[in-house]
Amino acid sequence: MTTLSVLDLAPVPEGSDVGQSLANSLELAKRAEQLGYRRYWLAEHHNMPGIASAATAVVIAHIAAGTSTIRVGAGGVMLPNHAPLIIAEQFGTLAALHPGRIDLGLGRAPGTDMLTARALRRNLEAGADNFPQDVVELINYFAPAEVGQRVRAVPGEGQEVEVWMLGSSTYGAQLAAMLGLPYAFASHFAPAEMEHAVDIYRSRFEPSGRLGKPNLMLGLNVFAAETDEEAQFLFSSLQQAFVNLRSGRPGKLPAPVEGYVEGLDPMARAMLDQALSCAVVGSPSTVKKGLDAFIRRTGADELMVTAQIFDQKARVRSFEILAEAHRDLQQAA
Repeated sequence: MTTLSVLDLAPVPEGSDVGQSLANSLELAKRAEQLGYRRYWLAEHHNMPGIASAATAVVIAHIAAGTSTIRVGAGGVMLPNHAPLIIAEQFGTLAALHPGRIDLGLGRAPGTDMLTARALRRNLEAGADNFPQDVVELINYFAPAEVGQRVRAVPGEGQEVEVWMLGSSTYGAQLAAMLGLPYAFASHFAPAEMEHAVDIYRSRFEPSGRLGKPNLMLGLNVFAAETDEEAQFLFSSLQQAFVNLRSGRPGKLPAPVEGYVEGLDPMARAMLDQALSCAVVGSPSTVKKGLDAFIRRTGADELMVTAQIFDQKARVRSFEILAEAHRDLQQAA
């Protein structure tokens, strides 16, 4: 049966701040652990007032220290922003502190605008073009050190870090298949090439020392509430945030509003319909049907579920409803 995990974009709602956002993340992670979610991932974004996880490894340490069994990791680290050795040391440290619980998802995009990317990297010439070589270099730092090896990741070498390839196009699928890595596709915001990328990954996968067969994770937006109407109301926060981002106006997570989509022009509506097509929004029964349909359609091994919900209590409740729906499907299988 497909397993469920949580992608927390550490939203900073309007009227709130980063400190409260990170406290909310820990609360949700603890509840997700109790509910049986497999992983809890955070993502690297920069220069975005509505996302509190820019220092991703630091936030992972915060979440891992406050939980005990759930796997915690990055979904993902944008590797072109960093030297592979630095990431190996950071995640090697996390693995030493929390053995057997740390994941490292690697992405090729900057996770920000180009001006901020330049501030992060200073030199963009070697960025995304060197991504495959940087991934291999990073993975090699986690191997036991060889005799005479002059550059070592300490901590890092010999640590158990589960490395994932992330992607929103076919590029990541090809690289994950070639390197024999598990693959997570960002269908929660870029679903256009999902089916093509999945086909490439599964058909071209080459077993490696890390993985013997394809392991596919797909992103999915799930907004669950007691009624369909309430869930659609909660969903409007993400819809607003997405329109704001695509319009060059990123900000904190907006409060939900009634009838938001009805007030949009046809072009904005079409953009939302396409970008957020991988979304299950509704009551417990609606969510169970939608979850079952998405699993049957894709055959994903794991779903990485995200919910940009303004109210923390409603966000926690959404993940509770989803966990209940998943258990019902498991029992019926």
